[in-house]
Amino acid sequence: MSTPINTASMKRFSSMMRPRGTSSLQLPVCIGPISVWVTLFVVTPLAIILYFSFLKSGLYGEIIPTLTLENYRAVIEAGYQGILFRSFLFTVTATALCILLGYPVAYWIAIYGGKWKTYLMFLVVLPEWTDYLIRLYALKNIVSSTGMLNGLLTRLGLISSPLDLLYTPFAVMLGLVYTWLPYMILPIYASLSGLDPNLLKAAADLGATPLQRFFTVTLPLSKGGVFAGTILVAIPCLGEWLVPHLFGGDRVMMVGSLVAFKFTKVGNIPEGSSLALMLTATVLLLIYLLIKWGGEEALEKII
Repeated sequence: MSTPINTASMKRFSSMMRPRGTSSLQLPVCIGPISVWVTLFVVTPLAIILYFSFLKSGLYGEIIPTLTLENYRAVIEAGYQGILFRSFLFTVTATALCILLGYPVAYWIAIYGGKWKTYLMFLVVLPEWTDYLIRLYALKNIVSSTGMLNGLLTRLGLISSPLDLLYTPFAVMLGLVYTWLPYMILPIYASLSGLDPNLLKAAADLGATPLQRFFTVTLPLSKGGVFAGTILVAIPCLGEWLVPHLFGGDRVMMVGSLVAFKFTKVGNIPEGSSLALMLTATVLLLIYLLIKWGGEEALEKII
Protein backbone atom coordinates (compact mmCIF):
# COMPACT_ATOMS: atom_id res chain seq x y z
CA MET A 1 0.00 0.00 0.00
CA SER A 2 1.50 3.32 -1.04
CA THR A 3 1.80 6.20 1.36
CA PRO A 4 -0.02 9.41 0.31
CA ILE A 5 2.25 12.31 -0.54
CA ASN A 6 2.06 15.31 1.74
CA THR A 7 2.06 18.37 -0.54
CA ALA A 8 2.93 20.79 2.24
CA SER A 9 5.95 18.68 3.26
CA MET A 10 7.18 18.52 -0.32
CA LYS A 11 7.00 22.32 -0.61
CA ARG A 12 8.93 22.73 2.63
CA PHE A 13 11.55 20.23 1.40
CA SER A 14 11.93 22.13 -1.91
CA SER A 15 12.38 25.42 -0.11
CA MET A 16 15.05 23.86 2.11
CA MET A 17 16.96 22.47 -0.89
CA ARG A 18 16.97 25.81 -2.73
CA PRO A 19 20.04 27.95 -1.92
CA ARG A 20 19.41 30.88 0.39
CA GLY A 21 18.76 34.22 -1.25
CA THR A 22 17.47 32.67 -4.50
CA SER A 23 13.99 32.67 -5.97
CA SER A 24 12.24 30.54 -8.56
CA LEU A 25 12.59 33.39 -11.08
CA GLN A 26 16.34 33.82 -10.78
CA LEU A 27 17.32 30.74 -12.78
CA PRO A 28 15.35 31.71 -15.93
CA VAL A 29 16.64 35.26 -15.64
CA CYS A 30 20.25 34.04 -15.41
CA ILE A 31 20.18 31.48 -18.20
CA GLY A 32 17.68 33.31 -20.42
CA PRO A 33 20.08 35.68 -22.26
CA ILE A 34 22.71 33.01 -22.92
CA SER A 35 20.01 30.58 -24.07
CA VAL A 36 18.70 33.14 -26.56
CA TRP A 37 22.25 33.88 -27.75
CA VAL A 38 23.09 30.19 -28.24
CA THR A 39 19.78 29.55 -30.01
CA LEU A 40 20.19 32.46 -32.42
CA PHE A 41 23.89 32.16 -33.24
CA VAL A 42 24.65 28.44 -32.74
CA VAL A 43 21.56 26.25 -32.99
CA THR A 44 19.80 28.20 -35.75
CA PRO A 45 22.82 28.38 -38.13
CA LEU A 46 23.49 24.67 -37.60
CA ALA A 47 19.84 23.89 -38.33
CA ILE A 48 20.02 25.91 -41.56
CA ILE A 49 23.22 24.13 -42.62
CA LEU A 50 21.60 20.78 -41.76
CA TYR A 51 18.64 21.63 -43.97
CA PHE A 52 20.81 22.65 -46.93
CA SER A 53 22.95 19.52 -46.57
CA PHE A 54 19.96 17.38 -47.64
CA LEU A 55 19.17 19.44 -50.75
CA LYS A 56 20.44 19.13 -54.30
CA SER A 57 22.66 21.57 -56.18
CA GLY A 58 21.96 22.41 -59.81
CA LEU A 59 24.36 22.70 -62.70
CA TYR A 60 24.97 26.40 -62.04
CA GLY A 61 24.90 26.23 -58.26
CA GLU A 62 21.18 26.78 -57.78
CA ILE A 63 19.50 25.05 -54.84
CA ILE A 64 16.99 22.35 -55.78
CA PRO A 65 14.53 21.73 -52.88
CA THR A 66 14.67 17.94 -53.12
CA LEU A 67 15.72 15.90 -50.10
CA THR A 68 18.63 13.54 -50.75
CA LEU A 69 21.60 11.87 -49.08
CA GLU A 70 23.72 12.26 -52.19
CA ASN A 71 25.84 15.04 -50.69
CA TYR A 72 27.07 12.88 -47.82
CA ARG A 73 27.83 10.02 -50.18
CA ALA A 74 29.71 12.40 -52.49
CA VAL A 75 31.80 13.73 -49.60
CA ILE A 76 32.69 10.22 -48.42
CA GLU A 77 33.60 9.02 -51.92
CA ALA A 78 35.36 12.20 -53.08
CA GLY A 79 38.77 11.16 -51.82
CA TYR A 80 39.35 13.88 -49.23
CA GLN A 81 41.27 11.48 -46.97
CA GLY A 82 44.55 13.29 -47.63
CA ILE A 83 43.11 16.66 -46.62
CA LEU A 84 41.48 15.17 -43.53
CA PHE A 85 44.70 13.41 -42.50
CA ARG A 86 46.69 16.63 -43.00
CA SER A 87 44.15 18.58 -40.92
CA PHE A 88 44.36 16.12 -38.02
CA LEU A 89 48.15 15.97 -38.27
CA PHE A 90 48.47 19.77 -38.23
CA THR A 91 45.99 20.01 -35.36
CA VAL A 92 47.82 17.46 -33.21
CA THR A 93 51.24 18.98 -34.02
CA ALA A 94 50.14 22.56 -33.38
CA THR A 95 48.48 21.58 -30.10
CA ALA A 96 51.58 19.68 -28.96
CA LEU A 97 53.80 22.64 -29.83
CA CYS A 98 51.50 25.00 -27.94
CA ILE A 99 51.76 22.73 -24.87
CA LEU A 100 55.55 22.53 -25.14
CA LEU A 101 55.86 26.30 -25.53
CA GLY A 102 52.95 27.42 -23.37
CA TYR A 103 53.48 25.29 -20.28
CA PRO A 104 56.98 26.62 -19.47
CA VAL A 105 55.77 30.20 -19.99
CA ALA A 106 52.73 29.71 -17.75
CA TYR A 107 54.81 27.84 -15.17
CA TRP A 108 57.47 30.54 -14.98
CA ILE A 109 54.91 33.34 -14.66
CA ALA A 110 52.88 31.48 -12.00
CA ILE A 111 55.86 30.33 -9.91
CA TYR A 112 58.49 33.01 -10.44
CA GLY A 113 56.48 35.97 -11.70
CA GLY A 114 56.07 37.53 -8.26
CA LYS A 115 54.62 41.01 -8.38
CA TRP A 116 55.01 41.06 -12.17
CA LYS A 117 52.47 38.29 -12.77
CA THR A 118 49.72 40.67 -13.81
CA TYR A 119 51.94 42.59 -16.21
CA LEU A 120 53.39 39.42 -17.75
CA MET A 121 49.94 37.97 -18.34
CA PHE A 122 48.93 41.32 -19.79
CA LEU A 123 51.72 40.91 -22.35
CA VAL A 124 50.37 37.45 -23.21
CA VAL A 125 46.86 38.78 -23.77
CA LEU A 126 47.90 42.06 -25.42
CA PRO A 127 48.24 40.68 -29.00
CA GLU A 128 44.61 39.54 -28.83
CA TRP A 129 43.58 43.18 -28.70
CA THR A 130 44.68 43.50 -32.30
CA ASP A 131 42.42 42.21 -35.03
CA TYR A 132 43.00 38.56 -35.95
CA LEU A 133 43.32 39.32 -39.67
CA ILE A 134 45.79 42.16 -39.12
CA ARG A 135 48.05 39.94 -37.00
CA LEU A 136 48.06 37.22 -39.64
CA TYR A 137 48.91 39.67 -42.43
CA ALA A 138 51.71 41.10 -40.27
CA LEU A 139 53.15 37.63 -39.72
CA LYS A 140 52.82 36.89 -43.43
CA ASN A 141 54.84 39.99 -44.26
CA ILE A 142 57.51 39.00 -41.75
CA VAL A 143 58.08 35.52 -43.24
CA SER A 144 57.65 36.49 -46.90
CA SER A 145 60.61 36.41 -49.30
CA THR A 146 61.00 40.19 -48.97
CA GLY A 147 60.05 40.29 -45.29
CA MET A 148 61.88 41.13 -42.10
CA LEU A 149 63.06 37.58 -41.35
CA ASN A 150 64.74 37.01 -44.72
CA GLY A 151 66.23 40.50 -44.63
CA LEU A 152 67.74 39.89 -41.18
CA LEU A 153 69.19 36.51 -42.15
CA THR A 154 70.64 38.00 -45.35
CA ARG A 155 72.31 40.89 -43.52
CA LEU A 156 73.78 38.46 -40.98
CA GLY A 157 75.25 36.43 -43.82
CA LEU A 158 73.39 33.27 -42.81
CA ILE A 159 71.68 32.91 -46.19
CA SER A 160 72.64 34.05 -49.69
CA SER A 161 69.13 34.09 -51.16
CA PRO A 162 65.69 34.54 -49.53
CA LEU A 163 64.09 31.47 -48.06
CA ASP A 164 60.82 30.35 -49.62
CA LEU A 165 58.83 30.04 -46.38
CA LEU A 166 55.36 31.00 -47.52
CA TYR A 167 52.91 28.44 -48.90
CA THR A 168 54.62 25.60 -47.09
CA PRO A 169 53.53 23.33 -44.21
CA PHE A 170 56.03 25.17 -42.00
CA ALA A 171 54.30 28.50 -42.64
CA VAL A 172 50.87 27.03 -41.87
CA MET A 173 52.17 25.48 -38.64
CA LEU A 174 53.80 28.77 -37.67
CA GLY A 175 50.51 30.60 -38.23
CA LEU A 176 48.54 28.10 -36.16
CA VAL A 177 50.92 28.18 -33.20
CA TYR A 178 51.29 31.96 -33.34
CA THR A 179 47.52 32.45 -33.37
CA TRP A 180 46.41 30.02 -30.66
CA LEU A 181 49.37 29.87 -28.25
CA PRO A 182 47.85 32.40 -25.78
CA TYR A 183 44.79 30.17 -25.41
CA MET A 184 47.07 27.43 -24.12
CA ILE A 185 48.96 29.66 -21.72
CA LEU A 186 45.91 31.16 -19.99
CA PRO A 187 44.19 27.99 -18.65
CA ILE A 188 47.51 26.41 -17.66
CA TYR A 189 48.42 29.58 -15.77
CA ALA A 190 45.01 29.48 -14.04
CA SER A 191 45.70 25.93 -12.85
CA LEU A 192 49.24 26.66 -11.69
CA SER A 193 48.34 29.91 -9.92
CA GLY A 194 45.84 28.01 -7.75
CA LEU A 195 48.38 25.38 -6.76
CA ASP A 196 48.91 25.09 -3.00
CA PRO A 197 52.66 25.64 -2.31
CA ASN A 198 52.37 23.57 0.86
CA LEU A 199 51.99 20.47 -1.31
CA LEU A 200 55.35 21.15 -2.93
CA LYS A 201 56.92 21.77 0.48
CA ALA A 202 55.48 18.51 1.76
CA ALA A 203 56.88 16.64 -1.25
CA ALA A 204 60.29 18.25 -0.67
CA ASP A 205 60.20 17.25 3.02
CA LEU A 206 59.56 13.69 1.91
CA GLY A 207 62.75 13.75 -0.17
CA ALA A 208 61.34 14.39 -3.64
CA THR A 209 63.68 16.08 -6.10
CA PRO A 210 62.48 19.13 -8.10
CA LEU A 211 61.87 16.90 -11.11
CA GLN A 212 59.92 14.40 -9.02
CA ARG A 213 57.88 17.20 -7.45
CA PHE A 214 56.98 18.44 -10.91
CA PHE A 215 55.83 15.07 -12.27
CA THR A 216 54.10 13.88 -9.08
CA VAL A 217 52.53 17.12 -7.81
CA THR A 218 52.60 20.03 -10.24
CA LEU A 219 51.78 18.30 -13.51
CA PRO A 220 48.88 16.13 -12.20
CA LEU A 221 47.29 19.12 -10.44
CA SER A 222 47.55 21.24 -13.60
CA LYS A 223 46.06 18.52 -15.81
CA GLY A 224 42.75 20.37 -16.05
CA GLY A 225 44.46 23.45 -17.43
CA VAL A 226 46.34 21.38 -20.02
CA PHE A 227 43.14 19.68 -21.19
CA ALA A 228 41.28 23.00 -21.26
CA GLY A 229 44.07 24.55 -23.31
CA THR A 230 44.02 21.53 -25.61
CA ILE A 231 40.32 22.08 -26.27
CA LEU A 232 40.77 25.82 -26.84
CA VAL A 233 43.62 25.19 -29.31
CA ALA A 234 42.72 21.93 -31.06
CA ILE A 235 39.12 22.80 -31.91
CA PRO A 236 39.82 26.06 -33.80
CA CYS A 237 42.92 24.56 -35.40
CA LEU A 238 40.87 21.70 -36.83
CA GLY A 239 38.35 24.08 -38.37
CA GLU A 240 40.87 26.77 -39.32
CA TRP A 241 40.60 28.11 -42.88
CA LEU A 242 42.18 31.57 -42.87
CA VAL A 243 45.65 30.46 -41.77
CA PRO A 244 45.90 27.75 -44.47
CA HIS A 245 44.52 30.21 -47.01
CA LEU A 246 47.08 32.94 -46.23
CA PHE A 247 50.10 30.76 -45.45
CA GLY A 248 49.40 27.63 -47.47
CA GLY A 249 47.48 28.82 -50.49
CA ASP A 250 46.44 26.01 -52.81
CA ARG A 251 49.45 23.92 -51.83
CA VAL A 252 48.49 23.24 -48.21
CA MET A 253 44.72 22.87 -47.82
CA MET A 254 42.97 21.88 -44.60
CA VAL A 255 39.41 20.74 -44.09
CA GLY A 256 38.27 24.23 -43.11
CA SER A 257 39.73 25.57 -46.35
CA LEU A 258 37.87 22.82 -48.22
CA VAL A 259 34.54 23.87 -46.70
CA ALA A 260 35.20 27.50 -47.65
CA PHE A 261 36.22 26.37 -51.15
CA LYS A 262 32.94 24.48 -51.60
CA PHE A 263 30.89 27.49 -50.51
CA THR A 264 32.73 30.34 -52.25
CA LYS A 265 34.61 28.97 -55.26
CA VAL A 266 32.61 25.93 -56.38
CA GLY A 267 29.25 27.29 -55.25
CA ASN A 268 28.06 23.84 -54.14
CA ILE A 269 26.31 24.88 -50.93
CA PRO A 270 24.63 21.52 -50.17
CA GLU A 271 27.87 19.56 -50.44
CA GLY A 272 29.73 22.24 -48.45
CA SER A 273 27.02 22.06 -45.78
CA SER A 274 27.33 18.28 -45.50
CA LEU A 275 31.11 18.60 -45.19
CA ALA A 276 30.70 21.31 -42.54
CA LEU A 277 28.30 19.14 -40.53
CA MET A 278 30.68 16.19 -40.64
CA LEU A 279 33.43 18.49 -39.36
CA THR A 280 31.09 19.79 -36.63
CA ALA A 281 30.30 16.23 -35.53
CA THR A 282 34.03 15.47 -35.35
CA VAL A 283 34.63 18.61 -33.26
CA LEU A 284 31.80 17.74 -30.85
CA LEU A 285 33.19 14.22 -30.43
CA LEU A 286 36.64 15.65 -29.77
CA ILE A 287 35.25 18.06 -27.16
CA TYR A 288 33.38 15.24 -25.45
CA LEU A 289 36.46 13.01 -25.27
CA LEU A 290 38.73 15.79 -23.99
CA ILE A 291 36.25 16.85 -21.30
CA LYS A 292 35.74 13.19 -20.32
CA TRP A 293 39.48 12.62 -20.01
CA GLY A 294 40.19 16.00 -18.43
CA GLY A 295 37.32 15.91 -15.95
CA GLU A 296 35.28 18.76 -14.54
CA GLU A 297 38.41 20.81 -13.89
CA ALA A 298 39.05 21.07 -17.65
CA LEU A 299 35.51 22.38 -18.19
CA GLU A 300 35.90 24.88 -15.35
CA LYS A 301 39.12 26.29 -16.84
CA ILE A 302 37.42 26.74 -20.23
CA ILE A 303 34.52 28.61 -18.65
